[in-house]
Amino acid sequence: MELHDWQQETQEIITSLLEDGSQPSALYTIEHHFAGHDFNRLEKAALDCFKADFEVTDAEELTLENGQTLLCFDAISEGALDEAAIMQQIEKLLEIAAKHGVEYDGWGTYFED
Repeated sequence: MELHDWQQETQEIITSLLEDGSQPSALYTIEHHFAGHDFNRLEKAALDCFKADFEVTDAEELTLENGQTLLCFDAISEGALDEAAIMQQIEKLLEIAAKHGVEYDGWGTYFED
């Protein structure tokens, strides 16, 4: 996906949460998802995410329907549900993903009452 696609998806996620009644002023846990097939590349990407002040989860294995194994981790931050701030994070994380040849797979968060 291109950066403008991520911006559209970000707008849709934020709009959906707020329309469902999630609190606009709450602090949100933003989980950015990474995936790849090579553990060493993924580990280097995780280290760069950590250096960029993200909390990083341990890598997990996921077996796909075709039998392939995919490795994934999350880079986590906390903050407002602010499109500009999230897009700034996405831009940085896309650079990290490209640098290490892994996939940035989007972001998500949780409903806050």
